Order: sequence, then structure tokens, then C-alpha cells
Amino acid sequence: MKITVIGVGNMGSAIIKGLNNSAKFTISAMNPVNPRVAKLAQELNFHLVNTTAEVASLKPDIIILTTPAPVTVAVAKELATAIDNKAIIISAAAGISHQELAKVLPNKTIANIIPNTPVEVNAGTIGLALPTDITAEATTTILTVLNSLGDVIELPEDKLDIIGVIGGCGPAFVDVMMDAMSDAAVKHGLDRQTAYQVVASMVKGTGTLAYDSKLAPALLRDQVTSPGGTTIKGVEALEKHGFRYAIIDAVNKANGEQ
Repeated sequence: MKITVIGVGNMGSAIIKGLNNSAKFTISAMNPVNPRVAKLAQELNFHLVNTTAEVASLKPDIIILTTPAPVTVAVAKELATAIDNKAIIISAAAGISHQELAKVLPNKTIANIIPNTPVEVNAGTIGLALPTDITAEATTTILTVLNSLGDVIELPEDKLDIIGVIGGCGPAFVDVMMDAMSDAAVKHGLDRQTAYQVVASMVKGTGTLAYDSKLAPALLRDQVTSPGGTTIKGVEALEKHGFRYAIIDAVNKANGEQ
């Protein structure tokens, strides 16, 4: 399967790296001339072009749009005459609706996604909105690509924004927590690199357990908070300092609430 990524910024680069890791696809990309992108193409050995007109020569089965939202519709309009109608468009441009893209990409199969940067290591969280008239074959093709990048969560298009906040902004919130926990570990005598390793492993394992068990986080918390034990004392300190409210407020603000 041939995949072309349009726009090789942070998200485009992450998707390309994840696709490259899977070794299942022939990858190419389009981006304006940029030394960083040229270097990445050389390192990962994918074909790089610089204009939408050149995309036609790549004959992609799937095009993934990771262009900045302000230019996405214009780029899509240029692509409309440059690609085969059989090519599937997957848009990762936040804030650009399926309807907006369908206007400039008539007769094309279009799916909207909101991924996060862990797709780079094939551990992404990907919100996916499919059109109601999509064929089973196209759905299978899209899922084959996205499942190689991480966990795919199908939902209505109007829920993609909040998925973007939790899945996209959430890693930064977790990173802040991890940084603070690492500092605390160093304070208590652990060397910095070991502290990072322990905290990252703990977050990975906790997330895997929650995902695989499908238990509510509160139930998983209860499993490690013994009566009168050390963990419940730490949880009490988090409550005292408004940790849970801080997380909720961070999500509210990231979702545009004033």
C-alpha cells in the first residue's frame, strides 16, 4: 500500500516514523523545501516531493493530510485534480470539517482523524470519524493504516475536538506530572536517569493495565490504596492541593473554555 503524507511538521513526522516502523507500507511525502524534512527523508528513505502537482506521480492509495489548518483546504483543492478518485484522503487537520474538505474534494473518500504524537512509536491514540456512506473496503484500508500507529477510537465527528484535547494535549499534562515525580525521586536520592526510567515505566504500565482491564481508574486506584498505607496518604496530599481539579481545569482551558 502506498501512502503519501502531505505536510511534514511535528505530526506529519511522527506519522511517517510510525508508518516506517511498521515496515508494511511504501511511504512518500510532500512538503515545501525544508532542510529538516530533506534530512528526515534521507534518514528514513522515503520519497519526498515539494509540490502537489508532483504528488500525482506518486500514485498513492492513501493521502494523509497533516498540513496546518489555515492552508489545508487550499492544499486539498490543489490535490483534487492531481490525484486519482480511488485515493483515500485521511485528514489530521484539526478544525477542518469533513464538509469543508468534501466541497473541494468531490467524489473522494475522506476520513477525519485526531492523532497524537505517540503514533511515532506506534502507541498513538487516534480519534477517527468516518463518513456514513463509506464502503466496507475503504474502512478496512483506513483501519489497516491507523491500527499500525496505535489505538483507534471511532466516534462522531463532533467529538473529535475533545478527543484531540485528551489525546493530543494530555501527553503534555502527563509529561508535567512525570517531570515533577522525577524531581521528587531525585530529591530522595535517585539519580536523574533512573528516575526518568522508573516514572516512564510506571506510566506505561498503568496505562496498559487500565486499557487492557477496562476497569474504571477509581477501581484501579482502590487496588493499591491499602487502609492506612503510604499510597492513600499520597492521594490525600493530591486532594489537598487540588490535583484533580487542576487536571479538569487544564482540559477545560485546552478545550477553549474561558
